[in-house]
Amino acid sequence: MPRTSVAAQRAGIGLRQPHYAEVMDRTPPLGFVEVHSENFFADGGAALAVLHAARERYDVSLHGVGLALGSAAGVDPWHLDRLARLAQRVEPARVSDHACFARAPRAGAAAVLHANDLLPIAFTDEALDILSSNVTQVQERLRRTILVENLSAYLSFADDAIAEPQFFAQLCRRTGCGMLLDVNNIMVNALNLGVANPLAHCKTYVDALPLEIVGEIHLAGYCEADDIVIDDHGSRVRPDVWSVYAHALNRFGSVPTLVEWDTDVPALQVLLDEAERASRMLAEAVAA
Repeated sequence: MPRTSVAAQRAGIGLRQPHYAEVMDRTPPLGFVEVHSENFFADGGAALAVLHAARERYDVSLHGVGLALGSAAGVDPWHLDRLARLAQRVEPARVSDHACFARAPRAGAAAVLHANDLLPIAFTDEALDILSSNVTQVQERLRRTILVENLSAYLSFADDAIAEPQFFAQLCRRTGCGMLLDVNNIMVNALNLGVANPLAHCKTYVDALPLEIVGEIHLAGYCEADDIVIDDHGSRVRPDVWSVYAHALNRFGSVPTLVEWDTDVPALQVLLDEAERASRMLAEAVAA
């Protein structure tokens, strides 16, 4: 069933430092704001004060980049404790992170090495077991379900055995979590794979997902560099990504939607214009 709350009918934006003051002063009409959880792990300070002020005005979505949910080394207990503390303080509308790994044992040492990146996982039964175990641990600690985002990946594994949509369907069925569907990531991967019809490929991906698992959608821009497409979140949403988004709304109904912009951050109004376009499409999905 389509979601019909006010928040679901208006898109949100990523709340980034260059826009803190203007967003607080203008309070533009938004469904929610999303922040990177790790930027607010401190017990105090100016950033946390801004987040509390934003929470008084909007729903807040906590989007993490550091849980490394696909890591065989497990979830960092300190990181999970800080996230749980932040969620208790903010009472977010949603908590999410990525289907990636970043933690691995350091050769010859007891410490775990943490890569500063979202590294892709293989789509295998073993990787699904690891991801499911870590997601369950996080949900039990937070006492809430989380959303797991599909990744933009620049390599694949020879032992991939499960189609990506089915992999996420099985994850959600096992753990009760939801999926954060990043339609830009689907398009980036399709373009890098060199498929004959990237738009059709992305629509097929969307159609393969169970209706009930998508709890949030991300939109962003990508860039093209030589022979690779990069998910850089540094420009307006591309027309092909808008087309995939329209298809997703037609399938899933009005889902809370975020416009991400993390590099070459523009004037706030540019970001609000992108969010307004998504909001119009959300409203149309509710009316359909």
